[in-house]
Amino acid sequence: QATLTPFLPRKTANTGAAVIVAPGGGFLGLAIEEEGYRVARWLSDHGIAAFVLKYRVLPTPTDPAVFRREVIAVRTGKGPASFRPPADTPSESLADAQAAMRHIRTNAASYGIDPARIGMMGFSAGAMTTMSVTLANAHDARPAFIAPIYGRQDAVPPPQNPPPMYVALASDDSFWKGSSGLTESWVKAGGKVEFHLYQNGGH
Repeated sequence: QATLTPFLPRKTANTGAAVIVAPGGGFLGLAIEEEGYRVARWLSDHGIAAFVLKYRVLPTPTDPAVFRREVIAVRTGKGPASFRPPADTPSESLADAQAAMRHIRTNAASYGIDPARIGMMGFSAGAMTTMSVTLANAHDARPAFIAPIYGRQDAVPPPQNPPPMYVALASDDSFWKGSSGLTESWVKAGGKVEFHLYQNGGH
């Protein structure tokens, strides 16, 4: 079940900006505390309304022991598993993120935010979801700014007037291949980019 949990700043500190936070998890689960609620609390403490998106993921075994065993099999390539991480954002995850953007924009006044200042950030699979929302042909659900954190760095065809983008990942992350086609394609299309590459950090 998809949910959207708001973390609203104090009225005296409210900047009017808002961010949808999409946790990662390989579309098999969600790291919703570390990459969701914790991030949202920080944003809210700094005057930014945050909305943690629990988007739908792929079906996995309900038995935790079986799930753990199959996750190890998927990561190592050794042994059978009933699931595999998808190559791209599943349609259900994309639909949930677009619905969240439309809901917040429609109800911006009640949340005390500027409908023109709603962005999206995501981590790993959440970064893929953030990019999918941005690249989809749905202007009413497009973020005003984006922050795909330790996501894929492959080049993409940016939309017209690409929104400002903040990217961060580590050089020992498997998504880092020595260059970022993502940021290069964004800059070539006229988009503004802030890019941080850390020496260590993994994924």
